[in-house]
Amino acid sequence: MIRVAPTFEDVSYADIVVIGRVENYRIVRDQAWRDQMLSSPGLSAEERERYQDPERQILSDYARFDVQVDEVVVGQAAETLAVTWHNSTFGVPDQLPQGRYLIALRRPGAPDPPLRGPSGTVFPAPDPDALVLLQAPCSSPFLYQIGSDEARTILEILEAEEK
Repeated sequence: MIRVAPTFEDVSYADIVVIGRVENYRIVRDQAWRDQMLSSPGLSAEERERYQDPERQILSDYARFDVQVDEVVVGQAAETLAVTWHNSTFGVPDQLPQGRYLIALRRPGAPDPPLRGPSGTVFPAPDPDALVLLQAPCSSPFLYQIGSDEARTILEILEAEEK
C-alpha cells in the first residue's frame, strides 16, 4: 500500500487547526450497511464473510473521537471538539497512540481537498454536529504527533504566514 502525504496546500481547506489530545477514540461500525449487503442474494461467500465479521472494517465504518484542545493555531475552537474520521483509502486505525497532536479539521459539508490518486470514495460526514478530520481522498490525514517533523514544518509555515 502506498501512502500519499498530504500537501501543505491541503491545510488551506481546514476551518480549524489545533494542538490537542485525542480522547474517547473508537470505531463506529456501519451495521445498517452490513445488514443491507447481507440481504443481497447475489453476495459472494467471501463478501458475505466480510460483512458478517463485526471486527473487520468496511468502507462505511469511521472513527469518532474528542479532541481536548491545548492550543488553537487557526480559527476558533471550544475546549473540547467532537470529530469524525472517514478514511476510505487506508481504513482507520483501531487505536491511536496517546499524546498531543497537530490536527486540522473542517466543518461537515465543507469542500474536500483535491483527490491525490486516480480515484477515491468520499462519504458524507456521518454527524452534522461533529467536525471532520481533514484528509484529501487518497492521502494521509492531517493528524501529526507533536514533535514529528511534519508537525514542526506545518507549524513553522503557519506561523510564518501569520507574520
